[in-house]
Formats: sequence, structure tokens, C-alpha cells
Amino acid sequence: MKYLIDSDVVVDYLDARQPATDILALLLPDGIAISLITYGEIYEGILFSNRSVYAEVAFLEFLRWARVLPLDEAIMRRFAGIRGSLRRKGMGINDPDILIAATALLNDLTLVTRNLKHFSRVPDLRVFSDWPS
Repeated sequence: MKYLIDSDVVVDYLDARQPATDILALLLPDGIAISLITYGEIYEGILFSNRSVYAEVAFLEFLRWARVLPLDEAIMRRFAGIRGSLRRKGMGINDPDILIAATALLNDLTLVTRNLKHFSRVPDLRVFSDWPS
């Protein structure tokens, strides 16, 4: 497994938006995962969607290929370090994004996201940057 897929990319994939569909098809052979945080964010969207049955079926199909990585004590310690360091620098980002970043870092994964504004602030985080312009 090489890639952690962020919530924004999963949403785009589930909505069959390019380039997310093309990029995930390209990355799938190397192994993909999502954070438990992304799982919760996607399920929030499903539960409050006008087309919740379709959305849930699509997400469950996606999960056939993507592993869901849990939160644990090591991730929470990494989260605390990242959060404190960013706050100290006045560059804070939201907690779910920090938890996703900590998950990627501790599992040695490249994060696939379009949210470069927030995730570029996290030291040592590898971010997939081959998005078409």
C-alpha cells in the first residue's frame, strides 16, 4: 500500500469526476487506503444526501479496494505533535486534516489530495502532486 486517499478525492471519485477517477485507477495497483476520519466524513455525506442509497452502494464498492486505517495511540501522539507545532507557528489547520496527515506519516503513505493549502503545512508529509492543470 502506497497511497492514502483524502476525503475530497473520494468524494470526486464517488461522483465519477475526472481526474479523480483516472488517478485512482492509476494508483490502485500500488494499493490505496483511507483514514477512519475520511470514512466518517464520507458517511456524513451519505447520511445527509438526497441519494443516500446510491451513495452508500458506491462507497461500499470503493471500500472493496481501499483499506480503512484506524486511529491508534501512535497516530494520536503524532497528531498532537503536528497540531502543537503548527499552532506555535500560527499555521493551524483543522483537526481532521491533521489526523489524516498523521495517519499518512505513520503508515509511510503518500497523501492524495487536492487540499494543498492545508497539507503543505505539515512537515515531511508526501503529497501526490500529479494533478492535471
